[in-house]
Amino acid sequence: MSPDRPKIRNAGFVLIVEDNVELAQSVGIYLDQRGYAVDYAHDGMTGLRLAADQKYDVVILDKGLPGLDGMTVCRRLRTEHRSTTPIVMLTGHTSLEDKLQALDGGADDYICKPFDLRELGARLSVLIRRDQGKTVQGILAVGDLTFDTGTLEVTRAGQPIEIGPVPLRILEFLMRESPKVVSRERIERQVWGESLPDSDTLRSHLYILRRAIDKPFAYPLLHTLPYVGYRLVDMRAVEAEVT
Repeated sequence: MSPDRPKIRNAGFVLIVEDNVELAQSVGIYLDQRGYAVDYAHDGMTGLRLAADQKYDVVILDKGLPGLDGMTVCRRLRTEHRSTTPIVMLTGHTSLEDKLQALDGGADDYICKPFDLRELGARLSVLIRRDQGKTVQGILAVGDLTFDTGTLEVTRAGQPIEIGPVPLRILEFLMRESPKVVSRERIERQVWGESLPDSDTLRSHLYILRRAIDKPFAYPLLHTLPYVGYRLVDMRAVEAEVT
């Protein structure tokens, strides 16, 4: 940890939660040279306390940590502390299930070890720019689904729905575009900018989003058009208009 680090920074203020001290220092030196201010934590409990108490632009969080593991830290930040700070999860596994677990737990992005520092830097830059450029607040509605972009509260049929940060951004984009069909490429560029993810990432987030807003309810709002894109719409209302 760097308690005397000034809070004035140019590129951003980053917390690295990683028990491998050598790796944490390598990442920290790389980021420091590019204008970031960096804090460190080498166990989950310290990382949780710092991330909850300080205002960071992004948190780099190792999945395997002593004390509290990275998944627990991530979930507690999202649920107990209502933190919306972007989180990049570091994981040593490459399976789709492992990626889904990280994203479902509230991570904005993940990167598999070993990784190129330039790729990590690019992803951090995208997350920070995106977080700083949040859209104008308001209430969005599609059918019985509502999204308050000011409080980040989502409800369907009056029932509150918990959604992680990235699926939430996808949802907002689809709601703003509704009832239009949006291509996979447009969604990826809206959410990740020029630093596009691998082929599983969007599919994983859409799976999580569909499970949250559609699975518990009688009819779906999120529709996939094969080879075309995705559409968020109440088809019952569309069919009623036609007839």
